Amino acid sequence: MKTKTIVLSIVAMMGMALGVAAQAQVAVIVGAKSAVGAMTADQVASVFLGKSNTLPNGATAQAADQPESAAVRELFYTKVTGKQAAQVKAAWSRLVFSGKATPPKELGSSAEVKKFVASNPDAIGYIEKSAVDGTVKAVLTVD
Repeated sequence: MKTKTIVLSIVAMMGMALGVAAQAQVAVIVGAKSAVGAMTADQVASVFLGKSNTLPNGATAQAADQPESAAVRELFYTKVTGKQAAQVKAAWSRLVFSGKATPPKELGSSAEVKKFVASNPDAIGYIEKSAVDGTVKAVLTVD
């Protein structure tokens, strides 16, 4: 009887964890003092897929990416670009090889992305919406 209770408890906790992950929101961020107020998913996707290197205000974008192992990275690329992280990596490999573009700067965590974006007026990145504070502003939020 105890084993069944433990198994059911574990299954319930896993379900709650998956529910939380499924409800996570990603915020695309710029510095708090950036002139960029809002961006569409297409504008953001263009920057992170190497199709454009400018922000809506005309500044050259300095994109910051999360580590490949970060769940927020997969969620961002799936929701904003409609592509899985592996597809994005393959696309960037082609662009880099052809000399057409430089991929976003990969940083080690959401905290590092937020710090980079907060200190650079032309930077753009993405973090968990819950991590947005007064040092950055969200220009796009996706579920």
